[in-house]
Amino acid sequence: MLKDPKRPTIFLGLAGSLIAAGMRQVIVDLVEKNMVDVVVSTGAIISQDFYQVRGGRHYHGEVNADDKELRDLYIDRLYDTFIDEEKYWETDLAVSRFADTLVGQSLSSRAFLALLGEKAKRDRGSILGACARNGVPLFVPALNDSSIGIGLTEHYHRARGRGRTPFQISSIRDNYELTQIVVKSPATAAVYVSGGVPKNYINDSIVMSYIFGLDTGGHKYALQITTDAPHWGGLGGSTLSEATSWGKVSKKATHEMAFIETSVALPMLYGYALQKGAAKKRSRLRYTWDGDLLKKVRRI
Repeated sequence: MLKDPKRPTIFLGLAGSLIAAGMRQVIVDLVEKNMVDVVVSTGAIISQDFYQVRGGRHYHGEVNADDKELRDLYIDRLYDTFIDEEKYWETDLAVSRFADTLVGQSLSSRAFLALLGEKAKRDRGSILGACARNGVPLFVPALNDSSIGIGLTEHYHRARGRGRTPFQISSIRDNYELTQIVVKSPATAAVYVSGGVPKNYINDSIVMSYIFGLDTGGHKYALQITTDAPHWGGLGGSTLSEATSWGKVSKKATHEMAFIETSVALPMLYGYALQKGAAKKRSRLRYTWDGDLLKKVRRI
């Protein structure tokens, strides 16, 4: 993907409790080192990232802790990781107050997170900040399914109560914007960390290219690391070969699935690519948007 002279646009799909697993800096480095061009994430990952931007932390806990006692202490548990629920509430409300500045507008998650990312630029360990600093589009197609979504709902409720038109996220505009990136790319490649909505969203953008009168032929490269198994029927475990039948992955693609825990595999993949200098000569992409229209993609 990184050395291909056709310079495919690389989409990174992120799902699972990656920040709780300590993967925040690895993901930031993938963006900073120009190894990915577009990030598509679950809402939980970006919410946890923004929680840390605002001073929140993930703490080593105990998987056998008394969850009823944790509830009394306002401590939320993610397997063996603890987070501060009151700090999370504060993060929700910070998002709500930020949405107040956008009252009456409807934006894609990309456009909204580009604005919110301005508040994270100084955090060198932030995914949101890294994307904002480097002009990398960050999409969260299910943003409402997250703490950020809770904050936006709080804003919606207050705005309605005051007779104002609330700020809203347009998920269809997300589709429209991401597909424009696909059709303006000479080729596409995908790295899926786990599965879920980001995986399907990236793949569906390939299918949606027909709306623009184009058949891309599918991703030229695709790589997935996951612990999900195909026979349970979940998206995270569905094979990349299966995706070929849908036209999402090219019949001629180089693709591979690694059934391995992501906090083991992701640092190894990144470290290998870094040591090999695979992205050293790779140009970075700059996107010029006019509202929901992608006017230009240029290499710098």
